[in-house]
Amino acid sequence: MKKIVVIEDEEALRNLLQKKLTEEGYSVEVTENGEEGLKKVREVKPDLILLDIIMPKMGGFEVLEEMRKDESISSIPVIVVSNSGQPVEIDRARELGASDWLVKTEFDPQEVIDKVIAQIGKGEGGEASDSFEKKEEETGEEKEGGVEEEVREE
Repeated sequence: MKKIVVIEDEEALRNLLQKKLTEEGYSVEVTENGEEGLKKVREVKPDLILLDIIMPKMGGFEVLEEMRKDESISSIPVIVVSNSGQPVEIDRARELGASDWLVKTEFDPQEVIDKVIAQIGKGEGGEASDSFEKKEEETGEEKEGGVEEEVREE
């Protein structure tokens, strides 16, 4: 089963992400700050991380910096979930290895699922729709760089 670690300090969002991803067939571990999250990532070695930027104890950028230094976890894809969609922050997250970005104020659970599927594929026995993957296959386009395009459109 594909494993995801959610590092998010907002309890309601953390619970929603856990519920939706579990329904899609993923094994989900949640933590409420960067320090706990980094420890959990090292312990679980997940297939993907959903990471908030502004959190107590250790922020998302610090988590990304620490992950880069640790070869055992440096290649794990990270989707940043943040209140900000500022290009400066997105660029910094990308430089530190983040794979994708979601803005909390425009939060759509299906978009999260689509981005997770784009990074690591479907969960086991999940009810995810095929529309996202079919669209990618039909156009022959990868989701690389999709965040910058989404930000420019907004």
